[in-house]
Amino acid sequence: MKTKGQESRKTAPASARSAGGARAAGLRSRAKAVRAAEPPRKKYWPYALALAGMLIAAFEVYGPSLNGPFLFDDNYLPFSVPNFPLDALRAWLAGVRPLLMFSYWINYRISGLETGSYHAFNVLFHAANAVLIFLITLKLLDFAGVERRRRDILAGFAGALFLFHPVNSEAVGYVASRSENLSVLFFFTAFAVFLYRRSTAISWVRAAGVLALFAAAALTKEHTVVLPALLLLTDYFWNPPFSFQGIRRNWRLYAPVVISAAALGMFLLRKLRGAETAGFAIKDLTWYQYFITECRAFWVYIRLFLFPAGLDIDYDFPISHSLLEHGAIFGLVAIVAAVAAAFYYRRQYPLAAYGFFTFLILMAPTSSFIPIKDPVAERRLYLSMIGLLLITLECLRRVDVRQPKWMAAMAAVLLLAAIATNRRNVVWTDAVVLWEDTVAKSPGNARAHFQLAQAYYDRGDYAKVLPQYEKVAQLQKPDDRLFIDWGLAYDQLNQPDQALTKLKQAAAMNPTAHVYSQIGMVYGKQGRNAEALEALARAEQFNPNFEMTYVYRGGVRQNMGDLQGAIKDFRQGLAINPNNQRAAQALVNAEAILRSRP
Repeated sequence: MKTKGQESRKTAPASARSAGGARAAGLRSRAKAVRAAEPPRKKYWPYALALAGMLIAAFEVYGPSLNGPFLFDDNYLPFSVPNFPLDALRAWLAGVRPLLMFSYWINYRISGLETGSYHAFNVLFHAANAVLIFLITLKLLDFAGVERRRRDILAGFAGALFLFHPVNSEAVGYVASRSENLSVLFFFTAFAVFLYRRSTAISWVRAAGVLALFAAAALTKEHTVVLPALLLLTDYFWNPPFSFQGIRRNWRLYAPVVISAAALGMFLLRKLRGAETAGFAIKDLTWYQYFITECRAFWVYIRLFLFPAGLDIDYDFPISHSLLEHGAIFGLVAIVAAVAAAFYYRRQYPLAAYGFFTFLILMAPTSSFIPIKDPVAERRLYLSMIGLLLITLECLRRVDVRQPKWMAAMAAVLLLAAIATNRRNVVWTDAVVLWEDTVAKSPGNARAHFQLAQAYYDRGDYAKVLPQYEKVAQLQKPDDRLFIDWGLAYDQLNQPDQALTKLKQAAAMNPTAHVYSQIGMVYGKQGRNAEALEALARAEQFNPNFEMTYVYRGGVRQNMGDLQGAIKDFRQGLAINPNNQRAAQALVNAEAILRSRP
């Protein structure tokens, strides 16, 4: 039988256990409350997964052009210039776009003249710009009051559409358009740094970062000089909305940036005075003619964004010499009306109004008053497309994009864009394919026919060259360059009389060492040595430092049995250009023949 004390000792531990359990439950409850009060940890793995998928998709979509050759203006880049000191970094950086040239120098060190790394860099820069589009539009959607769950979807759609839009094919598949995607990379990064500041007033450190990135963009391509205007517009629209307070707060940024932009603008104006393809010195194209022409081109760019059909590397777009020519006045009136509507409805549709004014600002350097030889070029949409994307987002923000039907619609748009871009990149795989496509779309474009002729010539399809040169001569007044190339095509077809006729027409227009050396070369191949030597002597008179004169004359003298004279000429050619492989090989052969003689 248990005593009362024993029962007490037995029950005490049970009571203690109950109290301990209550305390433990209380601690667990408090821990849960603390965890509930803490903000949820943001998961970054979906973003990393999306980034990896985006890179894979980008290389797949732009895959056809990854091993494409150097085309069109690519052949004027430093590695294609004769006698350029390829191993001297200082020579690469000596121009007005040193950061662009530095990127090409890196490519050259990686793969020489193999194009793979050049194209891969372009795709990587483009993918980075798509990420920046996502970040920029995400912040602007936040400014516009769009709820978080829809912001990610809308910003993701904007970034993906930029990545896969067919009109961006030129800026990615064309090596020379590196100036677009690399300069825009610096431009968008500067803009993102500006947008993601922690306070309404920018700090000195962040202002310095924006200024440094702005300088990098301008040193890559000059059209990025409009960044200060975009920053001012952004502060007016969003900091706070439709007020100049944000502009006044950010004086520490605008003071140095505006001064830098003004200095760069003055430098560019001086540079453009004597330029042949851009600037106020272009022959037969005034600033006001270019402006009214661009009033029409403005709507072409919007059409290309909405319906990217008929993409063309070299548009046959006629100049408007007056407001009434080609309907330029209607383009101008429509722009003025759109500006008025955007300003009037800026509070009701802030994202669309901001996007429209952004599009205007970013198009201004290339599509307003400064004449450029090409009135329309798809690459000009690369920087300004963000404005049109914002207008698109203004429309989409007014529906529940989380609904399956809208998600499916956006996915379908992206899929169609990716397919169209992949097909468009096929033209960047081969010069003949590119220029046949261009001629089919712009049959009245003389330059396109000339480039197609050159592509046929380089491929050795000389019979197809002649009709293209004939077409060029019909479309524009022939020049000496056309007659020289025309004559060389006849020479390749073993039609020396026709070749000499064209070459002599070129010489009559512009007598140079080049054209007379070609005449001497054709005479020499016919065995008409006296006439060949006479033409080569004239070439030497026009320019004694033209190396090919001595190479051709050495060949003529060798055919005449004058090996000593031939060797002297070959050595003279090598003295002018030690890298002339044709002269070097001819010298080796002539010396070998001379040594074999008894």
